[in-house]
Amino acid sequence: MREALGEARAAEAAGEVPIGAVILFNNRIIARGQNRVLRDNDPTAHAEVVALRVAARAIGNYRLAGCTLVSTLEPCAMCAGAMIHARIDRLLFAADDLKAGAAGSVLDVLNHAALNHQMAIEHGLLAEESTALLREFFQRRR
Repeated sequence: MREALGEARAAEAAGEVPIGAVILFNNRIIARGQNRVLRDNDPTAHAEVVALRVAARAIGNYRLAGCTLVSTLEPCAMCAGAMIHARIDRLLFAADDLKAGAAGSVLDVLNHAALNHQMAIEHGLLAEESTALLREFFQRRR
């Protein structure tokens, strides 16, 4: 999670919303992502999607079985859908997103009974640090 927070800080330094993600395979980081929506003029360039793209290239397959995605914020519906299609095994996120979270806070996209893919989900690791980073970012913007 510390590595994901480092990506979030790098996103913030670039003027983006401070959200970061890393993907692990065989207990090592194979991909990193940070919000790039503004820099890339791409509404899909959320940290999780950026990391999924890098991981797929690293493995040579769009299916990321055996991988863990670590994010500083609960994924939105778009990112959750991408994680399902990638067949991520495990999600670990820091802070709940009470406005757009799709891992149980607002929506429950992940592990829906009708889907053919399920993943382990854990949350709360370094949640206070992630929440503070986001809160301070938005306070400065107001």
